[in-house]
Amino acid sequence: MNTLRRRFLHLAIGSTALPMVSLIAGAQTYPSRPMSLIVFVPAGGTPDIIARLIGQSMSRQLGQPVVIDNRPGGGGNLALAAVARAPADGYTLLLVATPHAINVTLYEKNTVTVTRDIVPVASINQDSFVLLVNPSFPAKGVAEFISYAKANPGKINMASSGTGNLTHLCSELFRMMTGIDVVHVPYRGTPAAHSALMAGDVQAFFDAVGSSVPHIQSGSLRALGVTGTERVSVLPDIPLIGDVVPGYVVTGWLGVGVPKGTAADIVERLNQEINAALADPVVKARMADIGSEPLPGSTAEFANLVARETEKWSKVVKFAGLKAE
Repeated sequence: MNTLRRRFLHLAIGSTALPMVSLIAGAQTYPSRPMSLIVFVPAGGTPDIIARLIGQSMSRQLGQPVVIDNRPGGGGNLALAAVARAPADGYTLLLVATPHAINVTLYEKNTVTVTRDIVPVASINQDSFVLLVNPSFPAKGVAEFISYAKANPGKINMASSGTGNLTHLCSELFRMMTGIDVVHVPYRGTPAAHSALMAGDVQAFFDAVGSSVPHIQSGSLRALGVTGTERVSVLPDIPLIGDVVPGYVVTGWLGVGVPKGTAADIVERLNQEINAALADPVVKARMADIGSEPLPGSTAEFANLVARETEKWSKVVKFAGLKAE
């Protein structure tokens, strides 16, 4: 286990080492006022929708409003910094996501990171991505795509919805594991990347399943493979990329974190409430509608997930030679 992972897991475990009297007192009084859940994307995106679902359920359970506060920008860093600098009292929460793990390496000059300044509370979901191509593209499957790319180095334009995000790093990991040579073409957001792919300006795009399904169902885009460990229910006929490229797995995930120093009893209470929200039939049904898979679990399990993902994407960022200021 490397130094970064040891430090992060120590932070997570250390949050439990508090006197019992303090734990009992905190449990009796928390929460006594509204809470804020800071979201790293604008209103309307899938992470925002899921944050609002969880927040509404927690509000009913806790008897206090959970207010969604959208702080987009900096690839998630603005939201992260806002929470890291907030009082460690359990009233300011962060919607933690895969980009925060990526940013530990991507923004190497950052003074605030998810592994150093945020205590993991609970995971919320994990979702697969899908490799999309224009319907006119000659390859009909992942193996054919790889063969075509190797026969035509540098001639496949691979879209992303922004440099350094997961739609980009899906392709960098794919390139790293297959040895293909493709050209990265970043766009400002998913709709622009979809439009370019449908117009034939680019030939391929790794996208989240939820935003891809309508285009796949309409026939305007073709799905070659999904990036998870299991087939997804909304695309049951699309095989796993890992069946062709052993070990290739990408999942986007969300969770909740709080500032370093937050009391262990508050962290545990929030974990219980988030897991209860994920068991809410209304929440489960809405998440299924958008192709999202709930991921309940303990604080320690979420800490391990963030640590593993930070290590994984560190290797990909370095392989791709990516840096962000």
